[in-house]
Amino acid sequence: QVQLVESGGGLVQAGGSLRLSCAASGSILMFIAVRWYRQAPGKQRELVASITRDSNTNYADSVKGRFTISRDNAKKTVYLQMNSLKPEDAAVYYCNLGYIGSRYLEVWGQGTPVTVSS
Repeated sequence: QVQLVESGGGLVQAGGSLRLSCAASGSILMFIAVRWYRQAPGKQRELVASITRDSNTNYADSVKGRFTISRDNAKKTVYLQMNSLKPEDAAVYYCNLGYIGSRYLEVWGQGTPVTVSS
């Protein structure tokens, strides 16, 4: 069974940086994509960034130029480097993995909170 564990969240001042990690464990026949989502209190979960098997990346307009998604295949880990953080970036960040096991499957991590003080 594939599991995801996020880490790296915490409290940072506005303008600061954090790097989130999403580590996968278990058997993955084929990686399809990893997506980082975030959800602030009282708001809907939104897609922040994604990276595909072909290393194509996409970002929400609100984070373009500030956030960078990357992956380390050997470590089965995807990172979200977040720079120039703003108070509106505060949320619980979740990673989502799409992969091929017996069929196409998706799995979510437990989330890691990010707090940005102004």
